[in-house]
Amino acid sequence: MIFPLRTLTVVLAASLAGGCSMIPEYQRPAAPVAASFPHAAAAAAEATPADAIAWRDYIADARLREVIALALANNRDLRVAALNIEKARAQYRIQRADLFPAVGASGGQTAQRLPGDLSGSGHADVFRQYSATVGFSAYELDFFGRIRSLNAEALEIYLGTEEARRSAQISLVAEVAGTWLTIAFDRERLALAQDTYETRLKSHDLIRRSLEAGAVSALDLHQAQQLLQSARADVARFGAFLAQDENALALLVGTPVPAELLPATLADNVSAVADLPAGVPSEVLTRRPDVLQAERSLRAANASIGAARAAFFPSISLTAATGTASSTLDGLFGGGSGTWSFIPLIRIPIFEAGRLQASLDVAEVQRDINVAFYEKTIQTAFREVADALAERATLAERLDARHQQVEATRAAFRLAEARYKGGVDSFLGLLDAQRSLYLAEQELIIVRLADAANRVTLYKVLGGGWG
Repeated sequence: MIFPLRTLTVVLAASLAGGCSMIPEYQRPAAPVAASFPHAAAAAAEATPADAIAWRDYIADARLREVIALALANNRDLRVAALNIEKARAQYRIQRADLFPAVGASGGQTAQRLPGDLSGSGHADVFRQYSATVGFSAYELDFFGRIRSLNAEALEIYLGTEEARRSAQISLVAEVAGTWLTIAFDRERLALAQDTYETRLKSHDLIRRSLEAGAVSALDLHQAQQLLQSARADVARFGAFLAQDENALALLVGTPVPAELLPATLADNVSAVADLPAGVPSEVLTRRPDVLQAERSLRAANASIGAARAAFFPSISLTAATGTASSTLDGLFGGGSGTWSFIPLIRIPIFEAGRLQASLDVAEVQRDINVAFYEKTIQTAFREVADALAERATLAERLDARHQQVEATRAAFRLAEARYKGGVDSFLGLLDAQRSLYLAEQELIIVRLADAANRVTLYKVLGGGWG
């Protein structure tokens, strides 16, 4: 059996190893943001950047770490992101397979009946042919890098899905932590409202008895009832908020959260790291997973240009097979039954009515679109970090101011209460003092939540949360 295996092997090896690439040289676009973040403190030389701190090392509360671990194991959105990686990996393997010939075996029979006037013998005859071959069909020799360009595009898309999963995990860690802190926030507000309601209920009962004794007017009783019902409405409102928070956390986690893992109050230190170094934007932002994903998309668009350019050049494909053939089944593997075929095919584009140029234009415009998207992603990331740093710069002062406000308002309430009991002032003064104290305590809780949530947000926008 004669078959040019050596020649064919040389041709295939040259195709696999010597194909040129028409992919444009990739250059990362310059970051269209300022050289440094506003409100960013100078980082110590030994400070660890956020993207190098695993979330388990950053989150200080053991209960919150357990809740985040549950979410990473059960959250459906994160599960979809992981499955998208598997899908992209399989698609990349499909595309990569085009670099190699698909070899298959086949066996068949051909039967044909000829009438007597066509058979040559004057009698109707049935002619049969049996064959068994192995070979490949329409394998393209990638001399101009078209298939390699498509393979590079598929690889970048696959790597982009991995960055998308990292970004989803970071967002999930931050969202779970934020919802967990909101539960603590609403629990504190609910406890404050309940304590205020109990205090006002006792005050209302005291004033009612005083009215029955003729010591106060009906106006005092109505004003006390007004305060009482306001606190009662807050208890119901904050109770509804708390139930909604717990439902939101259960959805994020993907499973009911054990009660012992829920917070009672806002933790003073939700993070184990006091300060996160912002560093230089071009260094920090380009390491964020969402920015890396945008860059992978840009690289994929750049690779597609190579495929569009290669389409202008001739394409060469091969079809080859070797095996045996015989007119009888028992002679299929007998001596002298060997057969082979080798069919090279070259296609040279001559007139495509502008289709190839339009395809190249689409690829180049898509690359430009991805450049703009990449730059916008960096700008958005810069703003997120700048906003978090701007809030961080004022939170210490806001916390101190609210603490001082609560102390001053509590002292004013005690003085107003003493003046009312001593008959020096009316109940209206005590009413205003009670209301002011209640609002001041609520404002303090709000700022404490903002402080804890800002630490989580800053960790997220600086690219932390992986690992």
